[in-house]
Amino acid sequence: MIAVIGGTGLGEAFAEHARGEAVEVDTPYGPPSTPLVRSHWGGTEIIFLSRHGLGHRFSPSTVPYRANIYALKTVGVTTIIASGATGSLRDEIKPGDLVVCNQVIDKTFRRAGTFYHDELAVHVEFAEPFCPVLRRRILEQADGVGATVHDKGTYVCMEGPQFSTRAESNMHRQWGADVIGMTAMPEAKLAREAEMSYASIALVTDYDCWRPHAGTDKQALLAEIMGNLKTATENSIELIESVVTALGQRPIEDCEAFHALELAVWTDKSVVPPRVVERLKPLIGRYFPDAK
Repeated sequence: MIAVIGGTGLGEAFAEHARGEAVEVDTPYGPPSTPLVRSHWGGTEIIFLSRHGLGHRFSPSTVPYRANIYALKTVGVTTIIASGATGSLRDEIKPGDLVVCNQVIDKTFRRAGTFYHDELAVHVEFAEPFCPVLRRRILEQADGVGATVHDKGTYVCMEGPQFSTRAESNMHRQWGADVIGMTAMPEAKLAREAEMSYASIALVTDYDCWRPHAGTDKQALLAEIMGNLKTATENSIELIESVVTALGQRPIEDCEAFHALELAVWTDKSVVPPRVVERLKPLIGRYFPDAK
């Protein structure tokens, strides 16, 4: 089962491309951002979730990330293609481009970043934060898209909701980051903890403030950014639809993400309280076969 998580731009635009059945899911972390939408795209069944909710009501810091990933896991999702608007930290990554990210730097600090915080110690491998198998499948479809698709990039995820200072933006460049956004974390971490294949397509809307915008008033600049977002969104829809179709014909049969918890549970299973196992059953149930 494939899920598409739409961020700024794609979340609104996708509603025009995929209509279907609303699926209400209760989670221990409250409701997801919106009811899930079960639909078909390119002949393939998918689940769609708008990260920021109807009317963009959740800021990056208040998105219910745990509820979103838990809900997707509950309905059988194994593969997540996520999108999000970003600023470019590199001259060669231009507004309107897409970046299939391969690395991330997490600067968030207000968000709950794990499912395993209560009497259960779980340490997943995260050296490759975006599933290499899914990234490869996305890039196989990139040549058919009428846009520049960068085959790698480091995403620095800031807390927000304010944008960077110029000093911070230059620091991020020195760190080796290529794009900056506010939503990849902890979403990718939680997907790994839920043993789901996850990849992120960054939609580039503008250059971050390391590169000053010269000779443009604020209204014109906003209009330019929104135009870039529209272009990047259209490009991402074209790419994601192609990827979903290809995955429907040839699903991902195996990847390391699907086994992320095999060596990650450090707590003696005999001492994990039943209530914890029950709460996390969709995530860890197969590792606790004797749990009632």
